[in-house]
Amino acid sequence: MKVSTPLTSGWTVSLNTARDHPGQAPDALFDAEIPATVPGCVHTDLLAASLIPDPFLDSNEREVAWVGRADWSYRTSLDAAADSAGHERTDLVFDGLDTVAEIRLGGARLGATRNMHRSYRYDVTGRTGGGAGTLLEVGFTSAYQEAERVRDLLGPRPNAYPEPFNFVRKMASSFGWDWGPTLVTAGIWRPARLEHWSVARLAEVRPEVTVGAGGTGRVRLHIAVERTGSGAGRVLRAVVRVGDAEAGVELAPGAATATVDVDVPDAGLWWPRGYGDQRLYDCALTLSDTVSPDEPLDVWERRIGFRTVELDTSADAAGSGFTLVVNGVRTFVRGVNWIPDDALITRVDPARYRRRLTRAAAAGVDLVRVWGGGVYESESFYDICDELGLMVWQDFLFACAAYPEEEPLRSEVEAEARENVVRLMPHASLVLWNGNNENLWGFRDWDWEQRLAGASWGEGYYLDVLPRVVAATDPTRPYWAGSPWSGSRDVHPNAPGHGTHHSWEVWNRLDYAAYRDDTPRFVAEFGWQAPPAYTTLRRAVTDDPLTPGSPGVLHHQKAEDGNGKLARGLAPHFPAPADFDAWHYLTQVNQVRAIATGVEHWRANWPHCAGVVLWQLNDCWPVTSWAAIDGDEREKPLYHELGRLYADRLLVLRPRDGRLVLSAVNQSASPWSCEARVSRLDVHGTVLVERTTPVDVPARAVTDIELPDALTTPDDPRRELVVADADGLRAHYFAVPDRSFAYPPAEAVVKVTREDGAAQVAVTAHTLLRDLLLQADRLHPDARADRGLVTLLPGETVDITVSGWDGEAPEALRDALRSVNGSGAPIHFGDASG
Repeated sequence: MKVSTPLTSGWTVSLNTARDHPGQAPDALFDAEIPATVPGCVHTDLLAASLIPDPFLDSNEREVAWVGRADWSYRTSLDAAADSAGHERTDLVFDGLDTVAEIRLGGARLGATRNMHRSYRYDVTGRTGGGAGTLLEVGFTSAYQEAERVRDLLGPRPNAYPEPFNFVRKMASSFGWDWGPTLVTAGIWRPARLEHWSVARLAEVRPEVTVGAGGTGRVRLHIAVERTGSGAGRVLRAVVRVGDAEAGVELAPGAATATVDVDVPDAGLWWPRGYGDQRLYDCALTLSDTVSPDEPLDVWERRIGFRTVELDTSADAAGSGFTLVVNGVRTFVRGVNWIPDDALITRVDPARYRRRLTRAAAAGVDLVRVWGGGVYESESFYDICDELGLMVWQDFLFACAAYPEEEPLRSEVEAEARENVVRLMPHASLVLWNGNNENLWGFRDWDWEQRLAGASWGEGYYLDVLPRVVAATDPTRPYWAGSPWSGSRDVHPNAPGHGTHHSWEVWNRLDYAAYRDDTPRFVAEFGWQAPPAYTTLRRAVTDDPLTPGSPGVLHHQKAEDGNGKLARGLAPHFPAPADFDAWHYLTQVNQVRAIATGVEHWRANWPHCAGVVLWQLNDCWPVTSWAAIDGDEREKPLYHELGRLYADRLLVLRPRDGRLVLSAVNQSASPWSCEARVSRLDVHGTVLVERTTPVDVPARAVTDIELPDALTTPDDPRRELVVADADGLRAHYFAVPDRSFAYPPAEAVVKVTREDGAAQVAVTAHTLLRDLLLQADRLHPDARADRGLVTLLPGETVDITVSGWDGEAPEALRDALRSVNGSGAPIHFGDASG
């Protein structure tokens, strides 16, 4: 049986750069061997040794920039215990090296790498057990040096950012992004091990999982084996078991490949969350030889799920669609974009994946797009998505730049793509391969063509290499050339009426009301910025005073003119914020309002629009960004709003063709029938006009309900609003911006009840309270509230559960509770009773 020995202990890292190298390396690093963690990276090792400051705090990112420009060596000793232990063959295996590395064992060179996104295997039989120990050394050259070398060789290419990430196969966002720091890492970033084996091993297993017309699940396993000399003449047997079903195949002497099919009658299906159960089956492949059939040589085990997935891009009168069809059911995607969850990616472990993805599912998310400037995530990410029913849209790793198609990159790209398709294809959650992020669009609209002057830029990857790899390797899933992409060279790549669309004119140049001006077929990116939670920002920035424009706050705002766009986004809706706390609150409100405007409009236009994918779920450090969950894992108000916007049933009051209509959106599998009460109220809560109307919406459909003029035409729009209630859902409509609405001063009664380390906060409105928010982290850094923004009519009460706060010092609620009344000032209430 194959035996694996993890290589996790005894590692050191040392600076491999001359003293006269430009930079700020501390003297203590020269000639020093620093304890190292594997898997890990140089930055985390230096942090653990207190040799660099935390790059996430203040402007320390600049202070550690030298680390990415330096060369480093990782070393450990392999003693006799690491030798073959009676096996015929020993391999040294690296699942990931970041990025440009040379591997030496006992002083002899084994090989070199220049791709973070591939694994590497070296035959070291008989070379690992020398006497006092055999030195294993992995020397890393700065990724900058390799990228600049390739750029000099192939010529410059356009890039949305100043760093040369498009010339090296490394996580692009390591070089900085409009939400992330520039921290160019190096290290053994995924597990390293010795594998000892005899006779034969499984070199590759590629499962094609399908469902037949009669409901029979089929797993077709394409197997590749590697043999030792003694195994060359043997008959091998591969047996696969899926649930209770079993099948096998023999490999004749010398044969290196085989295919085996196993059928599962009446297979339980895997469904996206909200559509059905996530049935998963254990799939195990055992390799043995006929000499000792009961002694396995190697075993491959995964969980698989039976489901079909199609991408419907059929032409129609409005253009061409983009609808994911799973198990024959057309879906409206409620998605989020995923970026690397930490700029120092090796700190992301399975527990962190589970926290983040579980929160996504709890907010109604059903698809996660793994964006092309990051990494192919670790196995546990996709395992968790399988369990939670989160569909995965997987980008190939190209983003926002022109990529050369010549060597030394071309062969790396093809090998990387094939390896990762094979690695990830067992996962039922994976529903789409996507060629790139914004590069086809960039060529058309970002002035690339003239600057390239005929040089290659990546089109051959997206329209030739990658679709060929997917078709040959994983024919069970659709491939799309890019996001955005219209599906044709003859149609603008970001045309709203075709394929996938990125909506960035809104935020960059237009007010969020402009979301209603377009109805794309599928919105793969859209977003609006807001700062992180107050405690997150205060931990990362020590500015005194803290202001929107103070140095640390600006350093943690990476978007071009980001604060200018925040200010211009506030201006149509609110007066200028009176202070930092009002600015912080109002920008978070504006983020929620912007996203709600887009999602409500697009969901109300199903099936013409078949999905939205928010930019973005998560952050990789403390920063002002488009994220719903900030870099310290605190939820912004947007996170809670997603729970409403992405629920199966949604009630929307929206302008359409100059009139206000009530849209009832039903993405559930059951019809929705109830009564809606629609009221026109004055600012004091007095009902001026009220009507009831039936709501009848078929399953996975939308119904628009026309409303009478008496409800929708205010006598005084500055002092009136429209409210619709149905089945516990509510929608509001204010005809004028907040800055023009005559809000009364906010008044409420607040009651705090303590219960087992948590607190229940009941807020009863004496006046209209628009977008009331309890900022729980202002009560305690660990506190979390179970809801975000809520609008109360006079006399209504909301109960907010606050975990991580025991209700002590309830007067702290005076700073933690705010509303739009008074443009973000604290609400007025008497003594909070506890």
